[in-house]
Amino acid sequence: MEIWVNPACSKCRSAVELLDEAGVSYTVRRYLDEPPSEEELRDVLGRLGLEPWDITRTGEAVAKELGLKEWPREAGARERWIAALAAHPKLIQRPIITADDGTAVVGRTDEAVRGAVSSSS
Repeated sequence: MEIWVNPACSKCRSAVELLDEAGVSYTVRRYLDEPPSEEELRDVLGRLGLEPWDITRTGEAVAKELGLKEWPREAGARERWIAALAAHPKLIQRPIITADDGTAVVGRTDEAVRGAVSSSS
């Protein structure tokens, strides 16, 4: 199991605490220091069953600079979104937990984190 975190994020810290309480083995990836590649993003999106715009933090300053709110949210624009997330990892919603069984969740709630723990048990 791996969790992508920003240490400054309270939701990330809460998710890590829940993983610790559950006693599961996991790896922490500080995705701002070690950004995911476009290929890793495609893999995680497939595991999440989401599109890149679904995990994009459109309120970030860089999102406004790029004009993301105006970008089309359709299959033809998918690679453009993925490239933006890889180039600007601050845009990636967090925390993202990838489980060993191939599933993934955006762990913004305690329930989502607990779901990831139960799927890996």
